[in-house]
Amino acid sequence: MSKIAVFFPGIGYHCDKPLLYYSRHITRDLGYTDFRNVSYTYQAGNIRGDEVKMEEAYKALFLQTEAALGDIVWCDYEDVLFVSKSIGTIIAASYAEKYGLARARHVLYTPLAQTFRFAPDNAVAFIGTADPWSDTDEIARLAEANHIPLSVYEGCNHSLECEDTLRNLEILRDVMGKTLDFCGGGRR
Repeated sequence: MSKIAVFFPGIGYHCDKPLLYYSRHITRDLGYTDFRNVSYTYQAGNIRGDEVKMEEAYKALFLQTEAALGDIVWCDYEDVLFVSKSIGTIIAASYAEKYGLARARHVLYTPLAQTFRFAPDNAVAFIGTADPWSDTDEIARLAEANHIPLSVYEGCNHSLECEDTLRNLEILRDVMGKTLDFCGGGRR
């Protein structure tokens, strides 16, 4: 079976950071044959809390994503997995909607509220209660309304980290275990 995993980072959270780095390793271990990392060149400055700047960033990043993924023949793949972080969750969900990829599964790391406008059908999500980019209660309501399982990590920020390094490693292990379960690998 041909399988592709596409990684949609945040603006400041690239594919070499822990959540995306280890999730890529998980997909490789699960037999995904093709991988694509989307990368962005957008330098918006401070967009948090500014709806206009956020929409401008979304539009610019979406165009870059279309260019980066334009050569993929989606029907060649039996399994399509989108792994995304922050604003990348909006990009991934809206890309799947625009291109009719309802069968794509989504791993949503620290999704933003706007992600749920596109309501991916088959998804799992992760958020921290100290995430300055999201209202955890709002994300929980949106996830529940869309039947998306959500794991909430007390005291964790937008990188799903806190001030305790050993706890961060435990959280990362938990997140990756749940990612593995969702992707079909089961716990090891």
